[in-house]
Amino acid sequence: MAAKPNWGTLAIRGGEPRGKAYDSITTPVVSSATYVFGSTDEITRYFNGDLEREEYGRYGNPTVRAAEEKLAALEGSEAAALFGSGMAAVTTALFELLKAGDHVVLTNDCYRRTRQFIGRFLGRLAIESTLVPPGDEKALHDALRPGRTKVILTESPTNPYLRVADLALYARARDSCAGANLLVDATFATPINQRPLEHGVDLVIHSATKYLGGHNDLLAGAVCGREGLVQSIKDLRGVLGGVLDPQSAFLLIRGLKTLPLRVQRQNESGLKVARWLEAHPRVRRVFYPGLESHPDHALAARTMSGFGGVVSFRLRGDVRLGSRFVDACKLATIAPSLGAVETLIEQPALMSYFELTTEEREAIGIYDDLIRLSLGIEDADDIIADLSQALEAA
Repeated sequence: MAAKPNWGTLAIRGGEPRGKAYDSITTPVVSSATYVFGSTDEITRYFNGDLEREEYGRYGNPTVRAAEEKLAALEGSEAAALFGSGMAAVTTALFELLKAGDHVVLTNDCYRRTRQFIGRFLGRLAIESTLVPPGDEKALHDALRPGRTKVILTESPTNPYLRVADLALYARARDSCAGANLLVDATFATPINQRPLEHGVDLVIHSATKYLGGHNDLLAGAVCGREGLVQSIKDLRGVLGGVLDPQSAFLLIRGLKTLPLRVQRQNESGLKVARWLEAHPRVRRVFYPGLESHPDHALAARTMSGFGGVVSFRLRGDVRLGSRFVDACKLATIAPSLGAVETLIEQPALMSYFELTTEEREAIGIYDDLIRLSLGIEDADDIIADLSQALEAA
């Protein structure tokens, strides 16, 4: 692996010109939908590629470009493209990479909306897909269709069990399938904890709403990778229109500047809370890659520099016990997101899979007693105290 970058410096200075408009120290918010040309000659030079500037808000914005450059510096990619949400990022990328008759291989623990989009909506366009278990090399290679498989998609770590992908394994599969691209959703990892591009991944996808923004106040998505590949996705973004607004880009820049500090704190708290939960008699099992009991601990220790701020665990009880526990938390707040400065808690059975029966949920590995905890940057001892009193109350 390459030498670890100086995250603190990259987060503050990466992608930032020394001089900014109006001598501002922060990147200005350029809230303009359209941009003025000084002459018809300027228009000609712009469309000939001899002049780099903005034309219309759907094709680019100075504040958004600044956020893209900073994210690319942190991810170690040649380029980055920002979108109005994580789903806009992944769907636009897939639309650009696939056509009728193509085939997608994805792991069955990818984000459920991504699976839904590929299976249901791309299926309508005669694009086939195959789900494979994570880490099953034989199943992965058996699923490949040389000449037709154009995308291999996985997630690392996954939601909610924090499975860590062996990216070298997926890169080998991609290499055996000419013309395929390997995409990894690295939302849970962030560029601080894992560097997918260094393991041969073609495109890294983020829901920037989570750790990258970090404050529960913006929606954004990102695709990072090679210049030419990212540019083709940007071109399609200009057609489909899933652009990021400049105010959200400004907030994202602010969030990226503190990303290393926040992730370091969340890594530390995650491990401390996971170890405490694992020792608690009322907890059935804890899922956290920093624990030796996690099935991917050795892989995570080898390929990640931190284990993240999400801890999932099962209680010794049913859905009602889980609800009493979650309701009794006073510091952790019930909410569906993750990765921000506030600690959030949820029951996946009720939040994300409420429409399924207990039996249907268990068939896909979602148990009624499962809890997902997303640690913020509060003091870890205060979080543990809150969990302790909630377990007693439940």
